[in-house]
Amino acid sequence: MDFLETIYNIISYNNAFWSYVLIVILITAGVYFTWRTKFVQFRMAGEMVRLLGEGANKSKSGGQNGISSFGAFCISTASRVGTGNLAGVALAIAAGGPGAVFWMWLIALIGSATAFIESTLAQIYKVKDKVGFRGGPAYYMEKGLNKRWMGVLFAVLITICYGLVFNSVQANTLSLALKSAYGLDRFWVGVVVAIITAIVIFGGVNRIVKASEYLVPIMAGGYVLLALYIVVANVTEFPAVMMLIFKSAFGFQQVAGGGLGAMVMLGIKRGLFSNEAGMGSAPNAAAAADVTHPVKQGLVQALGVFVDTLLVCSATAFIVLFSNAYGTDGLTGIELVQAALTEHTGSWAANFIAIAVFLFAFSSLVGNYYYGETNIEFIKSNKKWLFVYRLAVVGMVLFGSVAKVAIVWDLADLFMAFMAITNLIAIMLLGRFAFAALKDYREQKRQGKNPVFQSSTIKDLRNVECWDVKSEE
Repeated sequence: MDFLETIYNIISYNNAFWSYVLIVILITAGVYFTWRTKFVQFRMAGEMVRLLGEGANKSKSGGQNGISSFGAFCISTASRVGTGNLAGVALAIAAGGPGAVFWMWLIALIGSATAFIESTLAQIYKVKDKVGFRGGPAYYMEKGLNKRWMGVLFAVLITICYGLVFNSVQANTLSLALKSAYGLDRFWVGVVVAIITAIVIFGGVNRIVKASEYLVPIMAGGYVLLALYIVVANVTEFPAVMMLIFKSAFGFQQVAGGGLGAMVMLGIKRGLFSNEAGMGSAPNAAAAADVTHPVKQGLVQALGVFVDTLLVCSATAFIVLFSNAYGTDGLTGIELVQAALTEHTGSWAANFIAIAVFLFAFSSLVGNYYYGETNIEFIKSNKKWLFVYRLAVVGMVLFGSVAKVAIVWDLADLFMAFMAITNLIAIMLLGRFAFAALKDYREQKRQGKNPVFQSSTIKDLRNVECWDVKSEE
């Protein structure tokens, strides 16, 4: 026990240091990209929505060379919309106060520009494979920066972060939700989930992922509609709750869990964990899209940040803050959400949250595993290492199901910081190519064209595989 406490103290100490480093780099990058793109996330919001609708039809080549823009959006959203939107938001409010919500909103607004840059770069440097395209940070680090070692480092970090640590977070929230709703023993929940996860990742992944792509948007939509109903039912309290959020955000009143610095950190970390802007995860999905111009997918993925934080995370925040459950000793994370929703709608709410968490968490388990597998293949295609990785994933699912909430989230924060910092450094160095691509896109739009990208239009752009031949569209 002393050994475990020592390990936990080391993690907590390092977590605080790297979290501060991450926050500085994250905000700096977000502000820089927002300025250099001339506020692309606001000025082109209408174009984002239009492209999402356009991408819902077909990929540019009829689906023969990759998935559609909308399909890539769904894959990344399925990974984004997970337990972080429920448990993570409630955890931030319980520990840092209502002001943490404001900082989640802020990081989404500036982080959307970062998401645009990393996803556009993933499209520029994507490569062809047997079924379409693949790519992501490891690829633009290798091809754009000529630093394979950096790509390998990122591949290792995302494999550990998503495949192992983040999956333990998903399992942790799932086991707590089922225990709260049905009184199920967390260990046996972990055993069952670990077995199901093993069955899925050792075979049949595609079928489960496709099912999740249908189920998760339905559950997310239902969750947002339920939150909207709660807001309408408590509309007279809405101004007071908004005032509470803004007052708490700047330390104008005492908040639970400590001072302004702790609250800002919690809000930013939970916001990043939820919307993943700058972490380098969504670009893995963005690269798979078959589009005529990299900027198209960059804009669609930027919209995903807004959907995740401004809709789903806000839904959780209002559910909690409109209730008396907020401020109750001992209630945090998913249990706080269940208690708040039960207060608003009755006892059936605990069952609804348990089902929603199961769908969110399980789809994220599969998606997180996929990110790890893809990056292992970037390093080296080796069936033995892949087998070991799969066993480790199953083991971390079981560990997360029974572990304390604090250590699981601290581990997630620590590895998230390492991964995000590596990716942010890369996209800061390569950002000029995304800026040039955006300029090219805007010029073609002004000429009334459907933008089509040619790598030769950007000076000094090298090692690009998929943009030399002009699209027929």
